[in-house]
Amino acid sequence: MQKPTRPTRISAVKRSWHLFDVKDQVLGRISTTIAVTLMGKAKPYYVRNLDCGDYVVVINAQLVKVTGRKESEKLYSHFSGYPGGLKQKPLKQIRSERPELIIRQAVYGMLPKNKLRDRLISRLFIFAGNDHPYQDKINQ
Repeated sequence: MQKPTRPTRISAVKRSWHLFDVKDQVLGRISTTIAVTLMGKAKPYYVRNLDCGDYVVVINAQLVKVTGRKESEKLYSHFSGYPGGLKQKPLKQIRSERPELIIRQAVYGMLPKNKLRDRLISRLFIFAGNDHPYQDKINQ
């Protein structure tokens, strides 16, 4: 006789740290991998109603690649809520001002649209360059 399957409890979730170097990686493909890691979908005890994901550190965000003409044609929009408050900037300008925003927006759009989304994205740490303060946690 088989044992019944036990439901996953939040106390059973083990969190680890992952480092992603996105230098010369295509934005959409690496964002998918990051989103899956944040959700914890690769873990055997994954359930969609619990936060089972890991911590993710992304370096070299400034050097991520995009295909086609997205560098000049892709627009990032922000609306202030006031009339005439729609601000749009091309990817090229965002890359020079805040390169972390490119990856954060791509991963945020790939996470599930539920109450766990903000908790999942809070474990994503993005750095424009090669240096980050989480080296001791990743080498374990």
